[in-house]
Amino acid sequence: MDRSTAGLVLAAGAGTRFGGPKGLARTPEGRPWAALAVAALRAGGCHPVMVTVGAAGDEVAALLPADAVVVRVADWAEGLAASVRAGLAAAAHTDANALAVVTVDTPDLPAAAVARIRALAAPGALVQAEYGGRPGHPVLLGRDHWAPLAVELAGDRGAGPYLRAHGATRIACDDLWSGADVDHR
Repeated sequence: MDRSTAGLVLAAGAGTRFGGPKGLARTPEGRPWAALAVAALRAGGCHPVMVTVGAAGDEVAALLPADAVVVRVADWAEGLAASVRAGLAAAAHTDANALAVVTVDTPDLPAAAVARIRALAAPGALVQAEYGGRPGHPVLLGRDHWAPLAVELAGDRGAGPYLRAHGATRIACDDLWSGADVDHR
């Protein structure tokens, strides 16, 4: 297996609009969204696959496959930026040259979307999936961007402003799935 790309699932938030931590959400068949995200990243060629946990962290961690790396986010209540920073810090301890990032609230994410983005993995890569002209996940962050991005992250914002400011390459993935995240039950 090519170990040049690590995977990261952002699952540390409280899910206030959702009505609870999305890291605890399950499909109607009972499959944990967090485990589905790990599986999509792994099948898309990412190794290792890390998952940030914060709100209900122990319960979310219990839903993960045994080989997922749990990244605890002590300051998760500060917002999405804290989760992304923690994930970037964990990725820095791997030999990966890129990081594929997804949010836990994309239970329909196919491995094919991860593989399509991961195909562009390189230390300088900055890539974002696109659906009908709208940015979405997965996002691919080359190692060269990890430290500068971490410095710019604040509050409840993720990497979006950084991706726009640095001209991330957009790759259409709407032939694979809708790209929809789930904000409400």
